[in-house]
Amino acid sequence: MMTVIGVDNGPTGSIGIINDSGPLLFKTPVKKEQNYTIKKQNITMVEVLELVELLKPYVSEKTKCYLERPMVNPFRFKSTLSAVRALQVTIDALKFLKLKPEYVDSKKWQKALLPIGIKGSKELKRASLEVGKKLFPTINFKGFKDADSLLIAEFYRRKESK
Repeated sequence: MMTVIGVDNGPTGSIGIINDSGPLLFKTPVKKEQNYTIKKQNITMVEVLELVELLKPYVSEKTKCYLERPMVNPFRFKSTLSAVRALQVTIDALKFLKLKPEYVDSKKWQKALLPIGIKGSKELKRASLEVGKKLFPTINFKGFKDADSLLIAEFYRRKESK
């Protein structure tokens, strides 16, 4: 069986992996750093070396990786910068592992796996977590706000197995 990796992009995202051993769920490894602006504040950044080490055991010729497109919204500038920074680091880690990700729009997997009529970010996250718990009862979801990365991996696992 192939290994399918789903990446819910961002510093608060996660990595879902489905392979012969079953499903796995990891928080994206991050670190806090001082921001580059004059005003003193911290930002959360994806830790590239930890991400490479996390993914390395699951990479083979039969590994497929699906990466959710980042949120880009000019009215949410800080969130957009954070998402784009996380995307670049994630791409760098995947390149190092010789994985070429396919980009995913959230609407595609959500339409296939989440109940009809769910609207709004909070409701989508809640629905994602509930569906994830039903599909993957062996996973401990404590500390996770959603199951997006696992659902991305599951959506494409199903698609690839057809």
